[in-house]
Amino acid sequence: MLQSVIQTHELSYRFADQQVLDKVSLQVNKGSIYGFLGPNGAGKTTTIKVLLNLLRSDDQNVFLFEKEISANRSLVLAQIGSLVEQPAIYGHLSGRENLKARAILLKVKDDRISAILDLVALSAHADKKAKNYSLGMKQRLGIGLALLHDPELLILDEPTNGLDPNGIIEIRKLLMRLTSEEGKTVFVSSHLLGEIERMATHVGIINKGKLVFQGTIGELQQLSNEQVIIETNDLVEAANTLLAGGYPADITEEYVTVPFTDAEQMGAMNTLLVNSGSTVYSIRKTKKDLEQLFLSLTQPL
Repeated sequence: MLQSVIQTHELSYRFADQQVLDKVSLQVNKGSIYGFLGPNGAGKTTTIKVLLNLLRSDDQNVFLFEKEISANRSLVLAQIGSLVEQPAIYGHLSGRENLKARAILLKVKDDRISAILDLVALSAHADKKAKNYSLGMKQRLGIGLALLHDPELLILDEPTNGLDPNGIIEIRKLLMRLTSEEGKTVFVSSHLLGEIERMATHVGIINKGKLVFQGTIGELQQLSNEQVIIETNDLVEAANTLLAGGYPADITEEYVTVPFTDAEQMGAMNTLLVNSGSTVYSIRKTKKDLEQLFLSLTQPL
């Protein structure tokens, strides 16, 4: 049986007269990378602050490590590392000194500092002042600070925000390594949909405070309708030919599209078009990527 690390039961939250979260029920299991997606203002950061008990739910419906957080705050938070917004880094200190200062507060042994520097790939820059770090290095140092006390759960709010492609790849590889090699569970919010698709095992999509999807990456992709994309010399003529043959064809700016059934269907349509005089440049199967699915799930409610 999978162990629950994060669980909320119909979590709702209001600011004055604004409903920010509306019956959000999250399920995050041990060892997963859970990508939390949503447009700006959807409720992602509010959810994270409730999970970290920075904002409190009066309904006692937030459970971390199967313990209600309000009644077990110290015990639960001791098992969590977090990075919300910008990492709290002292620019005049080196990366090693930043970790040392945090280690003293947390009563963590010095040998953990070297292990963290190695884990976040900063050993070669350990004695360089943090103010001279690139943005990606600062983010990795921030994650290192969050990992210093060896938490079971890492909660990150937009950790790749503002990074260049190399920085994004570095963070992605780090998070994947934390789950595969270190056994951590990662809950990460992001607006970079392609990145979530590449690294997450599970996804939750929130829109206007409501959780509109939750499941594995595979389950999300299964929501897409596979289509046959046909490139031909005359889109209108090809579409009419297919319609006459019983295929529900549609036209985009560049292609004729037909809902995919199987490989035999594709072959039959290709034969029909060629026999009717159409020139078929290409015919292939495709489906919506995560971004298109995200957009379809976050249309105005």
